[in-house]
Amino acid sequence: MILIISNNNERTTIVIIKWLLAMKKKFIRIHEDEIFEIKTENKKIFLESNRSSFFLDEITSVWYRRGRLNIKRLRYDNTSVNAHMNEVQHWLEDYVRTKLESRKHISKESNSDINKLLVLEEAIKVGLEVPKYFLADNTDQVSLNTTIVKTIGGNPILDDIDTDLNGIMYTSTVHKREKMKFFTTFFQHKIDKEFEIRTFYLNGKCYSMAIFSQNDEQTKTDFRKYNLEKPNRNIPYLLSVDIEEKIHLLMQTLDLNCGSLDFIKGKDGKFYFLEVNTIGQFLGLSHTCNYSLDKEIADYL
Repeated sequence: MILIISNNNERTTIVIIKWLLAMKKKFIRIHEDEIFEIKTENKKIFLESNRSSFFLDEITSVWYRRGRLNIKRLRYDNTSVNAHMNEVQHWLEDYVRTKLESRKHISKESNSDINKLLVLEEAIKVGLEVPKYFLADNTDQVSLNTTIVKTIGGNPILDDIDTDLNGIMYTSTVHKREKMKFFTTFFQHKIDKEFEIRTFYLNGKCYSMAIFSQNDEQTKTDFRKYNLEKPNRNIPYLLSVDIEEKIHLLMQTLDLNCGSLDFIKGKDGKFYFLEVNTIGQFLGLSHTCNYSLDKEIADYL
């Protein structure tokens, strides 16, 4: 049986589930608001929520999409007993999660968040080109108009920044200096680009798309500032064998078998690695380039 861990109403999950149904594959989907208890039945570990249940040894493959496997912790009045039982429950939960991640899988909850700074260091080690970057709490040594600022964290979304409103932090060019110091920030040399490349990686294979965002002022610095009236031109793209081998080595180093990677093709002819998203959206890339990635994932599971 396939175990799917995802958020409620997550569109990509729904698309994959349609394929699983067509393929008559058995699956169980865990939602973000489910809380499971670890039980035993007939000497087997059994997980149960108010919505679903499954035996641990029933699961043959796992697709971690979003959210997490929430497990209820019992609490005890006696402080010493509570401390001891908290440790006991921790190791039981750890066993369950480890066993699930040892199954055939696509992505894992345990490394769904990775450190961008460490990723860039590993990318350099495997031989990928990375634009020069540095951390600073002021703009005294920042080269204006040729330096961009990005978030250190992988998630640029600001949930509920205002009433019923989320926000997103876009990549921006630094045009003027700040008078005051600020929290340590990620600065990077701005690459004069020909186009951008989004690569979806799945079990050793790369599926790439070129994004011609540089001719539109709205998307020039960050293609996520989508121009809905005049969308960027996107076409299938084939990276060199050398770069794909380095991508594979990087993903192995990071213990990732799935994710989206961003590159820039510079006007100097070099391909610059920017970052990897361990979850990543791929339906748009798949549809545009006719890669059928939704079917690929369903087939693998």
